[in-house]
Amino acid sequence: MRIVAKFGGTSVANGDRINRAADSIAAAVEAGHEVAVVVSAMGGTTDHLLDQMKFEANEADRAEIVSMGERTSVRMLKGALEARDIDAEFLEPGRPEWPIITDEYGEVDVEETTRRSQECAEEMAGGMVPVITGFLAQDHEGTITTLGRGGSDTTAVMLGNYMDADEVVIVTDVEGVMTGDPNVVEGARNVGEITVDELRNLSFRGAEVVAPSALRYKSGDLSVRVVHYQHGDLLTGGTSIEGEFENLISLHERELVCLTAAGRAIRNQPGILSQLSGALADADINVETVSSGMDSISFYVDNKHAAEAETLLHEEVVADETLSSVTEEEGIAAIRVTGGELQSQEAAVKDILDPLADQHIYLHDVITSATSVSMFVPWEKREEALDLIQDVV
Repeated sequence: MRIVAKFGGTSVANGDRINRAADSIAAAVEAGHEVAVVVSAMGGTTDHLLDQMKFEANEADRAEIVSMGERTSVRMLKGALEARDIDAEFLEPGRPEWPIITDEYGEVDVEETTRRSQECAEEMAGGMVPVITGFLAQDHEGTITTLGRGGSDTTAVMLGNYMDADEVVIVTDVEGVMTGDPNVVEGARNVGEITVDELRNLSFRGAEVVAPSALRYKSGDLSVRVVHYQHGDLLTGGTSIEGEFENLISLHERELVCLTAAGRAIRNQPGILSQLSGALADADINVETVSSGMDSISFYVDNKHAAEAETLLHEEVVADETLSSVTEEEGIAAIRVTGGELQSQEAAVKDILDPLADQHIYLHDVITSATSVSMFVPWEKREEALDLIQDVV
């Protein structure tokens, strides 16, 4: 099996942890696996270097300075592997074998990076363990560039993809993906499996397990797993990340109705959303989407439930003095765009909506998340709107 193992800063924060990392790598090699290693700067090093830059520096100098953390880590880990009779070689920008190349726009040159990654894989097949600086890249002129925060995760999953690895193992300071932040909630436990879609949404909203930028490189054939550095075993345990993130455009197949409950300062009334949605849930009415405003909450449900849903919400309005009225709007279609690149594209929502405006297609609502945009348009305009969106996404 070909494995790319990424060790985060906490995992190589001191000599003892570097030895632990080297032991786990050596065990995988001795079990007959090909292993490439991606290493972050020793815990806190990059932040320390940035804090000490009490001067203005251009991007090239800044990248050179912050690269020193990763450059130190790969040398330390390479030495620890050789002490265990493992044939290891550290790779950093500037070396002929360096795999990750960016173009003049700072984007990864996929063709050249793939070619170099495949050459690295050939060396691994001969028994060599490459120890690669995470976070860093190099342009065609040899200037050091960076992959941004979380770049070591990106390095690992990217290389795993381009060198046709079987698995990427992210070694970090948590047991895997947890049900909640163990520093905040009691009883947080490891999630054995999670989809890449679920994890990307969590990552975009604060979960610091795997960088969102890394998951764009995960293919369906590439296994990605997150394990704790104390586990000491690259081959088992942790959380498996399943599937791959795809750009999808979907038209909801059934007509929807929008039910809006209005009231005085709903936003300041705890439990109102639960109260209204609970009434619908008790009647087995599925809510497709919820939209809230300053003084209103809208529920989109299947048109066949329109009358029943409006009656149930009206009962809640009558019973609660916070609420004033409920209204119904029929003939609505939902179009959803889901994609891993939406969050990183500054004008993504504008680019999707502009063609609809140009054709004077009315928008009942627009609801966005970290990785999706949902548009609600007139039912009779659904096919036209879908064609326009497909042209720009």
